[in-house]
Amino acid sequence: MQPETVKITLPLPPQCLSPNNPSFSRGGRIGKAMAAKKCRRLAGEAVSAEQIESGPWERATMQAHFFHKQKRRRDGVNHNAMCKAYQDGIIDAGLVVDDDSEHFTTLPPEFSIDRELSRVELTITRVL
Repeated sequence: MQPETVKITLPLPPQCLSPNNPSFSRGGRIGKAMAAKKCRRLAGEAVSAEQIESGPWERATMQAHFFHKQKRRRDGVNHNAMCKAYQDGIIDAGLVVDDDSEHFTTLPPEFSIDRELSRVELTITRVL
């Protein structure tokens, strides 16, 4: 039996959501909160557009595949942390019960180069 999978494509999370970007820097806490709110909404809308009828899933994994325009070294832990708002949007949409460690596991990210369109593709897989 093939596990149920949803793949959503979203813009790269803004740099202000990086754990390396302190909230007292340019844009501040309000800018960071606004960016997180927008990302959360975008992810929720993307999941809702998929019209998954089997949700909410009890357990799931998420793997992010980042497409950047330039090749350079990337920090996978920071990139996954930047996707926290997307993860909250997935939960808000009702696809997974909760985003705690018992219900939702984040896998290490993958990185590729696409000089035309930078983006992140999130693959959410139901764990039976």
